[in-house]
Amino acid sequence: MPAALVDVLREQQAALPASAARQANLDALAEGGVGVVATGQQVGLFLGPLYTFYKAASAVAVARAIEAESGIHCVPLFWLQTEDHDFAEIRTCTVAGPDGQPVRLELAEGSEAQARVSVAHRCLGAEIGAVLDQLASLVDGEPGAGEVMALLRAHYRPGQPLAAAFAGVLGTLFADEGLILLDPRDARLASLAAPIYRSCIEDAGLIERYLKDRQAALSAAGFAAQVPVRSCALVFFHQGSAAGPRFRLQKSAREGAGEWALAGTRETVPHAELLDLLSREPLRFSTSALLRPIVQDALLPTAAYVGGPGEINYFAELGALYQHFGVCPPLLVPRARFRCLDARTRRWLEQLGLRASDLAQPAHEVRARLQAARPLGSPDPQKLRDRVAREILPAVEEIASAISATGERLRRPAQRTRDSVAHTLEQLIGRYARGLVEHDEATQRRIQQLELVLNPGGVAQERFYGWPWLAGRLGASACKRLVRDRLERAGAFATDILELAP
Repeated sequence: MPAALVDVLREQQAALPASAARQANLDALAEGGVGVVATGQQVGLFLGPLYTFYKAASAVAVARAIEAESGIHCVPLFWLQTEDHDFAEIRTCTVAGPDGQPVRLELAEGSEAQARVSVAHRCLGAEIGAVLDQLASLVDGEPGAGEVMALLRAHYRPGQPLAAAFAGVLGTLFADEGLILLDPRDARLASLAAPIYRSCIEDAGLIERYLKDRQAALSAAGFAAQVPVRSCALVFFHQGSAAGPRFRLQKSAREGAGEWALAGTRETVPHAELLDLLSREPLRFSTSALLRPIVQDALLPTAAYVGGPGEINYFAELGALYQHFGVCPPLLVPRARFRCLDARTRRWLEQLGLRASDLAQPAHEVRARLQAARPLGSPDPQKLRDRVAREILPAVEEIASAISATGERLRRPAQRTRDSVAHTLEQLIGRYARGLVEHDEATQRRIQQLELVLNPGGVAQERFYGWPWLAGRLGASACKRLVRDRLERAGAFATDILELAP
């Protein structure tokens, strides 16, 4: 591994809480002969959605599994996605209020001038104190509230870079596991990546053809491309300075102009000037979604990458790019997926005869399945269906068959009548069954509460709620133990949704 990269890693880890395991992993990386199991994510508020925490835990588990299998030391590493400028995507964190309703915590949007600045250059404002106080009021009384709030307050402070606050919390949580955290917004790392950026600019047409050919092959095989091909360089350019607004480099619309356009603006940069800036100020360039894995695996001895479904789909387009840059692609491992079912949620599911996975189905289907309390004398919907199948449909079939036998002209009307009677009766009974459930107010409220916990707004729990939602109830350490223990039982490469039962 390049000495400059080792130096950067040592400096960045020095800003984290002390960890003997992390120091040992740093030393092993410096000596060489080790593998890296990488993962990464944007630096969301209070660690962002729960799946960010699950990604880090997955990387640790996969590193241990590969090391046990191969005998080669594997280091878990979290790549902080600080180059991205989509602040709107990371400035919020959702938890549940005392009534179970979701509450969104959020940082101020910032000025228009900051809109395209990499989040690496954003610092927390004075409002972070009020946001922390709001979170504290929401988790007040929960067993883990004190530990979680102390950890967050220690790192989320006015003036602190947002990325540093995120890294401080994640580094504390996984100190015992030796998780390395890497922030790519460093001039020395940009210098190491500069040859890749140069190739992206000089070979843009060739790379575009590679990607189009690959996407055509995917389309022919029945797959949709995750990232559309643009006439661009796969590189972003930071206007004015490294901390300036970030724009995708696109081919100029002027034929033979020898210049590049900054996407979404009228600004252009001559080709020669762009290459000169790359040699002098490489930090004014950063990666796109398709290029980031190439840079990561060119710099690191990556044995495996732990990613979500969307990320892994990116790699279906990247084979030709890995070959073009002479980089070996890593083993791809889906991150572990979890669903937390506390005691109350488990009890409600049992009372309603539902499984947690049922709540991911359309709401009307869930309600139709339930056996609601019926007014005295009201028929059982299932018994009605049984009677239709046992008595009515056979009688209709007998009549339709007899009529069909009298001539070809009546065969199709008879068939339509069979189908219509069956469909109409099922629709009627289904509507009756749903009406029973909808009139059962207690059942309705219970379903709504379960939906808020397990599938809020039709979104998976781990993608909707932030880390404090779970950690606040358990404590930071207990939360990690719960996830780690479940992963150990299921195995590092489990692909099913794993249930957490605190």
